[in-house]
Amino acid sequence: MKRTGFLFDERYLLHLPFEGHPESPARLQSIHSRLAVSGVLDKLILINAEIANQRWIEAVHKIQYILRFEEACIMGFPDFDHQDNSICRDTYEIALLAVGGILRVIDEVMNGSLDNAFCAVRPPGHHAEVDTAMGFCYFNNIAIAAKYLQKKWGVGRIGIIDFDVHHGNGTQHTFEGDPTVFYYSIHEHPSFAYPGTGREFETGKGEGVGFTLNSPVLPGRGDDEYKAMILKHLVPAFDSFKPEFILLSAGFDAHESDLMSGVNLTTQGYDFLTDEILKLVDRHTGGRLVSILEGGYNLDVLPILVENHIRRLADI
Repeated sequence: MKRTGFLFDERYLLHLPFEGHPESPARLQSIHSRLAVSGVLDKLILINAEIANQRWIEAVHKIQYILRFEEACIMGFPDFDHQDNSICRDTYEIALLAVGGILRVIDEVMNGSLDNAFCAVRPPGHHAEVDTAMGFCYFNNIAIAAKYLQKKWGVGRIGIIDFDVHHGNGTQHTFEGDPTVFYYSIHEHPSFAYPGTGREFETGKGEGVGFTLNSPVLPGRGDDEYKAMILKHLVPAFDSFKPEFILLSAGFDAHESDLMSGVNLTTQGYDFLTDEILKLVDRHTGGRLVSILEGGYNLDVLPILVENHIRRLADI
């Protein structure tokens, strides 16, 4: 059994988009309830969130953007940059708590108190660009986490894996010129034309060419295509890159029951993804993995998928 951390904070529920918005507090409530009832929660090391220092937000996002986001929340605006990005007065602080909680988890993994962790945070982050909110995302949680590993902990090679059904445009753009961060994404394309990035020819820029790898999956496809691409693309790429730490954008919206996508990954398909990622983690990082919640909107399926994922992380 691994020392697996579970980041959750009741304050994450205070980010309240408009009624009926798919990225609702019920997502985390359903996950927490499932883990409690199943007994898995008792086997995890619980981590509470803390407010992130703004210097770490600025490692990814422009200061003008940060201030603009804060002002929009203070002023009580209904959304930020796009109608999809619904906000309330608490959203800015909760976004800081999401980042701060993840950075605390990274500290615990790096100092050896945890082997790995799952971060049940909201708002999600992988669509957020340096100066633009997109796709329910305001601060790019995983990009900030990678910068933190670089700047505070001096990690030389970081692997980011993103299996959310929507391409993590913000994460890719943050690191497309950085050869010390390998970004891999498997996602639907076209995916309701959103976000429109993540094609095979997007492989990085400048010194970062060859350190971005995308595996687009056509609508209607499922387990067979995911398995083939993971084994053909991700595994050899990371075996060559040899990451010292792996960060995972864990989006569970590629499931066949999730209406936010058109691909048909099954519950067993998700189990395969986690198992293959953990093999890479064991081979290259000494077990160091931090998994961060992104999408996943079917409230009947999401908690099951997360529980299965965490059981594998914790080896229970």
